Amino acid sequence: MDLDTIFKAYDVRGLYPTQIDEEAARRIGYGFGTFAAADRIAVGRDCRASSPAIVAALIEGITATGTDVVDIGEITTDGLYFASGSMDLPGVVVTASHNPPEYNGLKFCLAGAAPVGEDTGLSEIKRIAASDHEAQDDRGSVEVVDILDGYVDHLFGVVDVAVFSDLTVAADGGNGMAGIALPSVFDRLPARLIGLYLEPDGAFPNHPADPLRPENLVDLLALMAETKPDLGVAFDGDADRAFFIDDEGVPLPGSTTTAIIGDWFLKGEPGASIVHNLICSKAVPERVSEAGGVPVRTRVGHSFIKQVMKETGAVFGGEHSGHYYFRDNYRADSGILAMLVLMQVMSEDGRPLSELRIDYEPYVGSGEINYDVADQAGATAAVAAAYSDARIDYLDGLTVDLGDRWFNLRPSNTEPKLRLNAEAPNAAAVDELVAAVASIIEEGP
Repeated sequence: MDLDTIFKAYDVRGLYPTQIDEEAARRIGYGFGTFAAADRIAVGRDCRASSPAIVAALIEGITATGTDVVDIGEITTDGLYFASGSMDLPGVVVTASHNPPEYNGLKFCLAGAAPVGEDTGLSEIKRIAASDHEAQDDRGSVEVVDILDGYVDHLFGVVDVAVFSDLTVAADGGNGMAGIALPSVFDRLPARLIGLYLEPDGAFPNHPADPLRPENLVDLLALMAETKPDLGVAFDGDADRAFFIDDEGVPLPGSTTTAIIGDWFLKGEPGASIVHNLICSKAVPERVSEAGGVPVRTRVGHSFIKQVMKETGAVFGGEHSGHYYFRDNYRADSGILAMLVLMQVMSEDGRPLSELRIDYEPYVGSGEINYDVADQAGATAAVAAAYSDARIDYLDGLTVDLGDRWFNLRPSNTEPKLRLNAEAPNAAAVDELVAAVASIIEEGP
């Protein structure tokens, strides 16, 4: 696959082409090794069938620059961030996250798990990868390192296991990378793990590892109905994202989880900053302010959130999509760490999650609704014109604030689609707002 196609498939988290051949991986490895300009680079992978061959080619490209490689093997993406942070190395993990089995891609970071995004290195990596180059006379070496124990030690440096109660947790690994770490995590807890699809299998034989889609939660909900756990957790393919389900079988929106965890951090650090992306519920900044914290609004995407967390010194950041970022985790996202913090919150509070969450959900959200739109800019402009009397900003797409209700309309980076998120005081008001925006989009510019 040519590099233009690969880099065009970049989204806010990584490169996800439908196929990435070994020659492209070798070239990208050379580009990243040259761009990173480090003595060593950490490399990990997920369980997809294509990952070993892509990793081998990637390592060939990196070592051709004279850079050594620390091969950490099959690991969660946040495990790669741990390796990068704890060893102060750039890193790259071969994964396509929640995408189908035939996909594969790359997620990069610089030393200390610092993000690499469209404006912070990808264009330079592409330029170097596309250029003519020759291997250095002295190739880099490859050292295989098992980081799992250190990674789990690190997670328990953020939470206090001494206060955990004997919760029962049902966790669906989706046959992705969560199953690599979860048994070791629960070995150190008084809690009980009821595991589902924890065996890593890159064919994802039971359901796609994308918990954002309700149909992929069916098996976990059935297990919870049978076993009655205190908490349900569904992980995506590389386990940097987690979705939570309460004791009554009702999923928590990412905004609710962000507000709950943010509130918990503020009890330990009054006045701290909490970052949230702009499609989070208004309940998040309101709750942060009520708790004496500083809410910081940012664009969608890990590279933006990590940068803003660095600039503000924020202790925590959350996205409505289920990504949660921790200052003490090198400002990186981790689904397993989010689960542990939520378990500590529940242990300390004592109430069932179905009761605890009520304090954090004063509004009703639409969820993300996608519209096929050929002229994204024209349709967005038409919507903005229709709401010209409202408070409008363009931090990330179009956000229209109508006081007691609001919506955000963002173009997809990789598809001819517009993504709508809306919120209002009740379901009827949400439906009315969504219908009004949809009619403008469908009418066209």
